[in-house]
Amino acid sequence: MPTGHVEIPALPVMIPLGVALMIVAALVLRRRGELTRGRLVSWWLAGWYAVAVLGATMLPLRLTWGPGAGEPELFRILVIPYVTMRVDDFVLNILMMLPLAAALRVVFGVRDGKRVVLTGFLISLTIETAQLLMLLFLNGARWADTNDLIANTLGAGLGWLALQQASRRRRQAEPAVRS
Repeated sequence: MPTGHVEIPALPVMIPLGVALMIVAALVLRRRGELTRGRLVSWWLAGWYAVAVLGATMLPLRLTWGPGAGEPELFRILVIPYVTMRVDDFVLNILMMLPLAAALRVVFGVRDGKRVVLTGFLISLTIETAQLLMLLFLNGARWADTNDLIANTLGAGLGWLALQQASRRRRQAEPAVRS
């Protein structure tokens, strides 16, 4: 079997995917009878957020396989949390998942903090598992890092807390309705 190599750049994937999500959002909202400018923009922002997460975590994608591909770079697998932590990456992973609570609320109506945190954990677990499998079997260039899993889950939880705080402040700022 000959050595194979594929490199998938970010923009040719992200832009068509983002546009496709915009079209799907408009069609779904129209079919449900819920198409308003505000709702459409919210869904579009949530879709582009998902595209940005995909781009930040998986793209560009560089894979090599077959004889001559070399051994997987096992130093890219960081299993022990905190000891091998890169602080800047940890903070960026927290920041990346902060908008998740808002996206889940706008698109799926999720308001429960446990569901937001679980969703953030599962999204992160999926990303890290995909990166690990590509690293081991296709000589992928990404890192599989338990710190990312922790930071992403923490970011989802902090995003939910921030959304709750913003909602409380908005309710407090609303004038009392007189009967």
